[in-house]
Amino acid sequence: MNDSKKPSPEHGASEHAVRVQKVTAMHERGTEPWPAARPVPNTCQQVLKEFTDKTEGAVYTLAGRIVAMRGHGKTAFWVIQDVSGRLQLYLRKDELGEEAFQHLMHDFDLGDIVWARGITFRTRMGEVTLQVQEIQLLSKCLHPLPEKFHGLTDTEIRYRQRYLDLISNPESREKFKKRSLIVRAMRNYLDDHGFLEVETPMLHPIPGGATARPFVTHHNAFDDEFFLRVSPELYLKRLVIGGFDRVYEINRSFRNEGVSTKHNPEFTMAEFYMAHHNYHDAMDFVETMLRAIVEKTCDGMQLPFGDHTIDFAKPFVRMTIKEAVITYGEFTEKQIAPEKIDGVLKKLNVTLANSKASHGEKLFALFEEVAEDKLIQPTFITEFPIEVSPLAKRSVDNPAFADRFELFITGMEIANAFNELNEPFDQAERFHKQVEAHKAGDIEAHRYDADYVHALEYGLPPTVGVGIGIDRLVMVLTNTTSIRDVILFPTLKKKDIE
Repeated sequence: MNDSKKPSPEHGASEHAVRVQKVTAMHERGTEPWPAARPVPNTCQQVLKEFTDKTEGAVYTLAGRIVAMRGHGKTAFWVIQDVSGRLQLYLRKDELGEEAFQHLMHDFDLGDIVWARGITFRTRMGEVTLQVQEIQLLSKCLHPLPEKFHGLTDTEIRYRQRYLDLISNPESREKFKKRSLIVRAMRNYLDDHGFLEVETPMLHPIPGGATARPFVTHHNAFDDEFFLRVSPELYLKRLVIGGFDRVYEINRSFRNEGVSTKHNPEFTMAEFYMAHHNYHDAMDFVETMLRAIVEKTCDGMQLPFGDHTIDFAKPFVRMTIKEAVITYGEFTEKQIAPEKIDGVLKKLNVTLANSKASHGEKLFALFEEVAEDKLIQPTFITEFPIEVSPLAKRSVDNPAFADRFELFITGMEIANAFNELNEPFDQAERFHKQVEAHKAGDIEAHRYDADYVHALEYGLPPTVGVGIGIDRLVMVLTNTTSIRDVILFPTLKKKDIE
């Protein structure tokens, strides 16, 4: 084996060194440890599903990773794992030949990916098994797999080396399969209701669409600053102006903020817009859509989440921010009135960055403090202060509030929606106020987007927009308490593999 092919043994990794030596010996014998692909027409699950006493002896061709091995002199039982599941292989020296059998026993290891053809039978223990007639190594594994009885339990390794997590932990594989089903169900639902799927830029000349701190980058050819998008909102609304009355995008957004069990700097959002509808229509639509997604992807409408059972069959609760504060904070309406609310905030040690905060902003801060984490069952919260809704339309009944809702489940914000502000003069004024806030030190405030204001001058029809956090929705539907467990490759600090 020449040096260009030979992997470098890791310091202290004796098992790795032994496997590298096996590779060297295989090359010397003219055996390729990483040969070309071979046809794989069948799966482990297919064998198990199709097996009956009448079909015993059927021929199947499989490929999978060896996850268990035990030998009995002239025979061996291995278990392989493919994308569909696991299946036991039975290997006999008399069937395969002395030389081939010894090669299998000496050179094959746990973790190796193999190709096998054989016939099915049921063992005395009742396990459906493939008796191997031909087998070949497809890809040599140079490292031992995690301990078979406990799987991969080190969360740091699970996140950094997700491939090991997927190999070792069936629950992780199922969780990410389910994530794919959830996204597909949402996409199909939107498609079936006349929405057009689109793609909008990831690189923005001006950050906007959400109140958040952006990631900043530099475009060398333009010699200018660009930003990873915090939201696709302003581009999607440009498309509504252009005549696409129903559009959506399921894609990544980026926010240069803290990391927690509920936040990842890079995350997936579904965002959609409906012209000629309002946020009441959107509440009905989101509730119906989520119920349909749960029905298609989950075992029932009542789902476990920690110590709770989330009921998607019941109508979602609807209440205003004020009602939520009164209900969950156990306050009276007088206690949170403009002249009294400062005392309540002080007693709870709630501080606001803006010393000149309005009553609405104070009420919103109080809601986050006393109510948000108590919204376990699906709950729509409405009547957000206009100051915390810079892109939302004012309520006709009370201009101090926005025609907006947020959906909370398990204490997490899952969706945000509002009637879109379509008056260019009002939007320009709010952008100017956001610019002032940015100059005053609010790094999350919006910039002035002259092009978007110009687009509004061509006429945005009455429109409602909805953003749904895919990662958090998957958390809810898979009983997962950390967002890192539903993102295949969560954002982590740089670290060299030892």
